[in-house]
Amino acid sequence: MSSLILGVSAYYHDSAAALVRDGEIIAAAQEERFSRLKHDESFPARAIQYVLAEAGAELGDLAAVSFYDKPFLKFERLLETSHAFAPLGLRPFLKAMPVWVKEKIFMRSLLRRELGKIGDEEAAKKLTILFPEHHLSHAAAAFYPSPFQEAAILTVDGVGEWATTSIALGSGNQITVLNELHFPHSVGLLYSAATYYCGFRVNSGEYKLMGLAPFGDPESSQVQHFRKLILGNLVELKEDGSIFLNMDYFAYAVGLTMSHDRKWAILFGLDRREPESVLTVAHLNLALAFQLITEEIVLRLARTARRLTGCVNLVMAGGVALNCVANGKLKEEGVFDQLWIQPAAGDAGGALGAALAAHHIWREQPRSVAPDEKTDTMQGALLGPAYGEQEIRRVCRKYNASEAHILQEEDLLAKVAGLLAQGEVVGWFQGRMEYGPRALGNRSILADPRNPEMQKKLNLEIKFRESFRPFAAAVLAEDAAEYFELEGVSPYMLMVRPILARHRNAPVNLHTDADIYRQINQIRSILPAITHVDYSTRIQTVDAKTNLRFWRLLHQFKKITGVGMLVNTSFNRRSEPIVCTPEEAYQCFLATGMNWLVINNHMFCKKG
Repeated sequence: MSSLILGVSAYYHDSAAALVRDGEIIAAAQEERFSRLKHDESFPARAIQYVLAEAGAELGDLAAVSFYDKPFLKFERLLETSHAFAPLGLRPFLKAMPVWVKEKIFMRSLLRRELGKIGDEEAAKKLTILFPEHHLSHAAAAFYPSPFQEAAILTVDGVGEWATTSIALGSGNQITVLNELHFPHSVGLLYSAATYYCGFRVNSGEYKLMGLAPFGDPESSQVQHFRKLILGNLVELKEDGSIFLNMDYFAYAVGLTMSHDRKWAILFGLDRREPESVLTVAHLNLALAFQLITEEIVLRLARTARRLTGCVNLVMAGGVALNCVANGKLKEEGVFDQLWIQPAAGDAGGALGAALAAHHIWREQPRSVAPDEKTDTMQGALLGPAYGEQEIRRVCRKYNASEAHILQEEDLLAKVAGLLAQGEVVGWFQGRMEYGPRALGNRSILADPRNPEMQKKLNLEIKFRESFRPFAAAVLAEDAAEYFELEGVSPYMLMVRPILARHRNAPVNLHTDADIYRQINQIRSILPAITHVDYSTRIQTVDAKTNLRFWRLLHQFKKITGVGMLVNTSFNRRSEPIVCTPEEAYQCFLATGMNWLVINNHMFCKKG
């Protein structure tokens, strides 16, 4: 019997495909990287074609296709929610019903039809198709690739079928769900409502809210007032971390927006911010209040997971697990001895979890875990396509880029490190593309963290995004403790931690200036480009085993500057997915303020 299992997530946001052989992850990628539609929710035809090609496989070689949730349960939620909130639920019900009746309720047939378009139609008709629950897919994505034989599993997101938060126990190849919180009471949807009210886009702007929150003043009476209003009117937070939302203030169950704006405006004395409009101090403080409450919820849930499971290890998935600030606070609290977070924690990771759940639960196959409980099986999340000389030369011919230089690795690393030390920004395209929302050194834009102008330059001239957005640090794993309050490692850029006090500059009057853009430009540490307004940094620790070339580049930069660290941001512009191919990298290079681009061993210069 074939051991190949294809995992698929689709039809909500961030559709993806993943392929597993004998429990080993062969390939995984999001559809957006191929379609170039950010957060693409469509059937991941291109991603499936890629993962099959990576394995040299066809549809007929698959043991099963595993879809990341149960459509009938989702349909049940739609019906029951529409009934419970009638007549207000009529509008979303009528909007959703045609596509459900026509396609989604017959998901097995829909998947066979779509798979048949990209392969053998007869083979597609014979495929075994499985439907693990949404939160089981998340839990499987968190637990099975983790380095732990046993762990508590915490999944927190918007909503799956009914579950919005779940606590489970992972042991061996089994996952046992212990507790669940159900729709409409959702930590993820609470945070998304705050994202919406502060003027950002739901399902993509949550990162912005998290980055904006530190500009709020935690000592201000307004933040404390907002916290009391939220906890007294919007959400009841219980000791175990479960929440009860007052649906009088939320519209997502009955409408096409997140909140009842008028009721929020009366409650907070603050109108909803229009997208791209000026950020007021009140909006900064409201963002901070919601972030602080989210952190408290996550901490309480973690304590409950520890109590219910008795485990010393915790793994996490779901969209809320991408809240790096909350993760850093959880690590700091020491509720668990070890913490591991799935790098593709959102819905894209559901494809991988669905495949792994099918292998370990449906096929009852054991796990293989490193004995030291330190090595995961995600391969650094470098699970996407790589491109060779033929593709690069095609780009050179198409764009008449005959000026490209091909360098040996030692010369390449020395040249790039030197340019970075001189203040240049370099597009860095290497090997296999990352799976999940973070660029981890293969589809990255790199810069010098010591440069006080770099944060502004990257935001305004390269990324074309809001200038308050902070940047992450990629640091040699062995050097991380020299700069940050961090025990252990953070290989997937999923943790925010403070920079050590000895590297900070004298305290600044952070909250006395209402203009956050003036606050941004204050130099807070010896590493201003990666030091956020509250002296924190999102950290990626880089080791030689996971990404040797990137590790060697950091070492070369350290030789020149004494600092084994670079600014690492994703290789894309605002509203675009991370680049996948050399051509997309070259197009992004041409359209931005970067002067240097490296694709494998090819080096391009825009100057002159």
